[in-house]
Amino acid sequence: MRARDLVGEFPTVTLDTPALDAAWLLAEQSLPGLIVVDDRDRPITILPGTQVLRLAVPRYCQDDPALARVVDEAHADLFLRGLGGKTVRQCLPEQPRELPVADLKATVLEMAALMARTRSPLLAVIDDHKRLVGAVALQSLLDRALAL
Repeated sequence: MRARDLVGEFPTVTLDTPALDAAWLLAEQSLPGLIVVDDRDRPITILPGTQVLRLAVPRYCQDDPALARVVDEAHADLFLRGLGGKTVRQCLPEQPRELPVADLKATVLEMAALMARTRSPLLAVIDDHKRLVGAVALQSLLDRALAL
């Protein structure tokens, strides 16, 4: 089985997409992350949902989880509004990571190894021109691999 057998359509965002729109997309479609593409539809990076949360959760709550407990429930429920005015570009980690991208000929083992190495629940699949064809999600890969 190859990437071409598992690839499916997947929504994308750009660096200038508002972070709140990206969060809505993640939530509405129950996505593990988003593929960030350039103006030629080439993957730039994978933005895990946890990275969007990292930008929204106040730094003091990340540094000391006990402080998150002292925020009253009414205010705690609104933490994602902190994304207002920020873009996907601002959600990206400061240190670039290996891009989890495979071509259409990648085997299931190659894809699994790439996901494991990059700790990404999502893999962008590209054509010979490096344009995005779609994605393979961890759940899809496991479902197919375990069915064999």
